Amino acid sequence: MVFVYVIKSKNKNFRYVGITNNISERLDRHNTGRNVSTKNHKPFVLIRSEQYNDYKKARIREKFLKSGVGRNFLDSLQ
Repeated sequence: MVFVYVIKSKNKNFRYVGITNNISERLDRHNTGRNVSTKNHKPFVLIRSEQYNDYKKARIREKFLKSGVGRNFLDSLQ
């Protein structure tokens, strides 16, 4: 299983979209500062996750959520 996830900083206006096979471990890495691109925005809360059977489909969805239309979709959820 592969997951596309979206996390949001609790303190700053920052959202991150990623892909992983272990959401809890990945969220822990973000919250402990072990991810260079997110360490200045911690702590995070998981706001969305989607499960896929293959990496290729998950990567397509991740790219969509990082696009302008995808960001608008995520904005509409909050």
